[in-house]
Amino acid sequence: MKTATYFPKLEDVKFASSILKDVASETPLMINFNASKEHDATIYLKREDLQNVRSYKIRGAFNKISSLTNDELAKGVVCASAGNHAQGVAFSCRYKKIKGVIFMPLPTPQQKIEQVRMFGEDYVQIKLVGDTFDDAQLAAKEFCTNNQMTFIPPFDDEKVIEGQATVGLEILAQAKAPIDYLFLPIGGGGLAAGVISVFKQLSPNTKVVGVEPEGAPSMSTSIKNGENTKLLNIDKFIDGAAVQKVGDLTFQICKDNLADMVVVPEGKVCETILKLYNKDAIVVEPAGALSLAALDQYHEEIKGKNVVCVLSGSNNDITRMEEIKERALLYSGLKHYFIVNFAQRAGALKEFVNDILGPNDDITYFEFSQKNNREKGPAVVGVQLKSKEDLQPLMLRMMDRGVLGEYLNEKPNLLNMII
Repeated sequence: MKTATYFPKLEDVKFASSILKDVASETPLMINFNASKEHDATIYLKREDLQNVRSYKIRGAFNKISSLTNDELAKGVVCASAGNHAQGVAFSCRYKKIKGVIFMPLPTPQQKIEQVRMFGEDYVQIKLVGDTFDDAQLAAKEFCTNNQMTFIPPFDDEKVIEGQATVGLEILAQAKAPIDYLFLPIGGGGLAAGVISVFKQLSPNTKVVGVEPEGAPSMSTSIKNGENTKLLNIDKFIDGAAVQKVGDLTFQICKDNLADMVVVPEGKVCETILKLYNKDAIVVEPAGALSLAALDQYHEEIKGKNVVCVLSGSNNDITRMEEIKERALLYSGLKHYFIVNFAQRAGALKEFVNDILGPNDDITYFEFSQKNNREKGPAVVGVQLKSKEDLQPLMLRMMDRGVLGEYLNEKPNLLNMII
């Protein structure tokens, strides 16, 4: 039963750890030399991206399902998820040999649907319902009621929180020195609430920082307001951490025990994903990169400290990599879009390339439609720079030649409609 004063007991987390012993991997705590050098600190990564279902979600899902009675198990379980929780439930259903019905939003990437099928095999049925997680969850709960099955929440449940808390036990058992800072990604708050409870009891001097996407700051907003607050609109790009409302239990624990909350722009997360891939051969999903992406904001504070970042998952669809690269370039100031007014005569484009673009500038997007009876015709032009300092000289050259129409990076809604 949910209570406003719930706080995970260490004995319950240790019991959850024993339940998970043969199911969830004890993922490594690894020093990351590139991040350590960049921040002049000792940066460790808790590699939940290497978990059996490629995220920590198996811990909470399996612990919750293991707590059910034989009668409840016989009737089966239901969950709603856009990906990782669904895979954890599917794995648990196959392991326990019980029936599972998994509701996912219609826009869920095919890769995640196939992963759920792979982990659940014939023990799970997938239902695609609605446009959002909230739509899928509403349908899942209604299905539960009509079929007397048990709903397995993704985060707002005591047994789920205690399962996720086992990540904290492992970190402290693996750490060879006191941990000064711990950075945790926050979506619904299950992982953060569980790990916080362990550190509060076993490592109270560790500063625990929660990290959210800038486009879905549900926990930050709720803590600021002093009550659990549902956001009306969110950016769903970081799908593993983009929720409109965090859990009631998780909110209370995080509000009372987090040392700090920080939000990270989606573009910065994309930059971090690419950096991990290119420099460390580590593949993470957007939510999995959140904690590491927050370190720039604490650069001075963490110097000389022992820091742990939890990489929460690696269920990334390869088809998203172009969008990830695009968002990273836009964030870093290396990709820019313009409406350019070209003179409607032969040689106008050649003059733009030779006389206006810098020697290291590259056209990556070009869309032009010639208009009859007009002196000039607009084109949408995407330019990639070698250095963000090259932007101002480029814009000055365009203005001097009278061809600059609009700078689209400052008008994201218009840019999204055109590109």
